Amino acid sequence: MTVDPMAAAQASVEMLARLVAHRTVSKDSNLGLIEDVRGYLAGLGIEARLVPNADGTKANLVATIGPKLDGGAILSGHTDVVPVEGQPWSTDPFELVERDGRLYGRGSSDMKGFIAVALALAPKLKTMKLARPLHFCFSYDEEIGCFGAPHAIALFGKELPRAALCIVGEPTSMRVVVAHKGICSNVAEARGLEAHSSAPHLGCNSIVHMGRFLAFLDELQRELVADGQTHALPGADFDPPYTTVGIGRIDGGTVVNIVPRDCRLSWELRPLPGVDAEAIYARALAKAAEIDAAMKRESPDAYFRVGKYAWVPACRPESDGLAQKLAMELTGANGTATVAFGTEAGQFQEAGISTVICGPGDIAVAHKTDEYTTRDQLAQCEAFVLKLAAWAAR
Repeated sequence: MTVDPMAAAQASVEMLARLVAHRTVSKDSNLGLIEDVRGYLAGLGIEARLVPNADGTKANLVATIGPKLDGGAILSGHTDVVPVEGQPWSTDPFELVERDGRLYGRGSSDMKGFIAVALALAPKLKTMKLARPLHFCFSYDEEIGCFGAPHAIALFGKELPRAALCIVGEPTSMRVVVAHKGICSNVAEARGLEAHSSAPHLGCNSIVHMGRFLAFLDELQRELVADGQTHALPGADFDPPYTTVGIGRIDGGTVVNIVPRDCRLSWELRPLPGVDAEAIYARALAKAAEIDAAMKRESPDAYFRVGKYAWVPACRPESDGLAQKLAMELTGANGTATVAFGTEAGQFQEAGISTVICGPGDIAVAHKTDEYTTRDQLAQCEAFVLKLAAWAAR
């Protein structure tokens, strides 16, 4: 897609600045941004619906432009961003700054750039005679587990028209991305019995038993490496080409001369599309039960357990899917890509909506100090959205 680097409408840049100014770090509320967007759309005569979380501190926003008919397209993006603490930014991360052709700000790439373009084009989209609707679906808590999107997705085909396809505007440098692995984040907890380290036989060492679970995860990873090619899918080339086991954090014990009572482990699976993650998790449950029984033999009140934290389905390639075909047509791409990071795309697919990932910005700068996007990327996204609207108007 060839676009003049300076062609990005100033409206997109100004909207991006407006969105970046809202400090929507996942640990905080996103309602300031959501209410701002709802007010902006209301000024255009576009009604927006909020889908709040359980305590009302955050919300998804869903809005429809065009006829309330089945067969339209969803433009999906998450409003939350990752923290900036400990990062030596050269500018205020919550003020968009243009320098040397780059637009710096937290979320400029991941992924407020896509949302900014969609909103900046809303006045034009509103004037078009669309035969099929375009839906905005802006979610919360994607960065910590894609918790928000499912509550909005559930409306399509029930309280809202059923959509034919979805574009998730994560930063792909406007490449058409058709697949990513799933994310299965879990915890393991060991509760033992404290004792003086000179008499370890009188206690139950939680760290030792957690070590047995770590050894199990290490062996599991070896098996999954060997099994990786069995689940390889056409059109989905992953690096590495197998389901991975991640060990993220372990906390346990107090001092060296006390048998540790508690130990906690954060771990994950990144399953390939098509891999039965539940079957793998069932093996972890079985190992946990085995360790739990061993701990109870040492102390009746001891336990070992594993639990799920956030499970996000993989995005699978759809070689015959409408979203993939249309995105390639609109971008002029002659090929597709696969990414390592997770998105909400698999959640849309599970709801029966053909989905691809395509948006402005570079994932290589996301979550980092001095995150940025460019006018060229915004311009390419503008051209893409306008072509999508032309498709909806056919």
